[in-house]
Amino acid sequence: MCHTPTLWRCLGGLIASLFIAGSAHALSVNDAKNMATGESDERVAAIAAAQADAETVAFLKALLQDAVKVKGDRVWVMQGDQGVDPVSGQASAMPQDAEDVVNNNRLRGEIESTLAGFDLLSPDLALRRRALLTMQTQVDINKLPLLEKALAAETDATLRAQITLLRAAALLTSEVTAQRLQAAKNLADSGQANTKTLLLERLKSETEPEVKAALGAALRQVESALAWGDKLGAIFSGISLGSILLLVALGLAITYGLMGVINMAHGELMMIGAYATYVVQGLFQKFLPGAFDWYLLAAVPVAFLASALMGAALERGVIRFLYGRPLETLLATWGISLMLMQLVRSVFGAQNVGVENPVWMSGGVQVLGNLSLPFNRLVIIGFAIFVLGSVAWMIGKTRLGLFVRGVTQNRPIASCMGVNTARIDTYAFALGSGIAGLAGCALSQVGNVGPDLGQGYIVDAFMVVVLGGVGQLAGTVYAALGLGILNKFLEGWAGAVLAKIAVLVFIIIFIQKRPQGIFAMRGRSAEA
Repeated sequence: MCHTPTLWRCLGGLIASLFIAGSAHALSVNDAKNMATGESDERVAAIAAAQADAETVAFLKALLQDAVKVKGDRVWVMQGDQGVDPVSGQASAMPQDAEDVVNNNRLRGEIESTLAGFDLLSPDLALRRRALLTMQTQVDINKLPLLEKALAAETDATLRAQITLLRAAALLTSEVTAQRLQAAKNLADSGQANTKTLLLERLKSETEPEVKAALGAALRQVESALAWGDKLGAIFSGISLGSILLLVALGLAITYGLMGVINMAHGELMMIGAYATYVVQGLFQKFLPGAFDWYLLAAVPVAFLASALMGAALERGVIRFLYGRPLETLLATWGISLMLMQLVRSVFGAQNVGVENPVWMSGGVQVLGNLSLPFNRLVIIGFAIFVLGSVAWMIGKTRLGLFVRGVTQNRPIASCMGVNTARIDTYAFALGSGIAGLAGCALSQVGNVGPDLGQGYIVDAFMVVVLGGVGQLAGTVYAALGLGILNKFLEGWAGAVLAKIAVLVFIIIFIQKRPQGIFAMRGRSAEA
């Protein structure tokens, strides 16, 4: 058991176990004084030159916690009401008028960077990753020995590459021209936004023409890599938005495209799927906390069934009386959408509710320095492809799909052939509604869930269906992805509001030139 006088040394021993053994340097009285007293520049230099021994690490952590006092040339670390000598770890008499050491933001950043540099020698991979993130904003030539030591000991290829870039950033602050030239060449391959900032700052202060030219060349190469990252990021964001629009529009492609029903409550059916996901999440949190990471697998069929049952009730109770009367259908479903939103407000409240991502959907894949692909977006893209394939198979290969196509193309003849058209109408509308519920389940993983969730997508979903061609699943896919990518590129150029206006104008002009959409319905209609 560690008693109070030796508590400091016990802590130092614990920290020392994190680092590579063999360091002969230890914290001295003069080191502690230089790090705690004097002008900011002098203290920064002393902290940057600190070595990774246990006493130094403990002292730097005490500085960061504002637990250090000074009086003249003497320094104490506070443990409760007692002063402890930072070098020996023993209790030491401290005068009443000892002053607190004050650290400004620059000093705190230097302390955090130095401690992070020490963490680069830790055997813990996650700790080394965090250390690199911390050091990126506070690196100079004084960190070079530590970075070289960490580079020699590092076994992870990704971290080795990052440490190599940090080492180049440190060499960039060197007074030796050859080192700065080499650093500029090494940094040219980084492709990271913080490297661009570093190069720009160094260009302002560089006086050597040769180094300045190398920095300029490196900056152009980094900017080129960042530009490619921005373009690929816009494409990925467009595909991600397009996959969400596809999920929303697939259900509408059935209810509107195949059945001709203008369902203004389609967004609220999507909202029901999102709230069903929220309810399943709550049940798993309460009754199956150990299996919480798999709640989404249970939420998918629940969201589908909840929205499908609501859609079936809507079709049987209201819409079946309004076939062939589009204006009355539009007004009736709009009124139902308002009722569903108010119902949700009464049950769940008017505020948005949060749906958590499972662990396996958290994080992402770092492709380029400024391009990361989030796992939740990748999963939604894959989910959209799966739902699209399932719907295409169901419509094209199953008995239900055959009946739906038959009723859509010629209802009287289908009825004469023995098809129960009323039942097929209900099944088809329930299928479209269930797909809307799946879209709501997917949307719950990328944003908050609220009563107004569906209002933000219903207009876009109708535009996708109309642009793609009424009743054409292939056209829905092309339109969803095309509008998603076009919207994201225009956002980067003109902003979100102008991008929306530009997309709407484009669709209006396109429909004027080609009213049947991207893909026209093949064959003769029932009215022909």
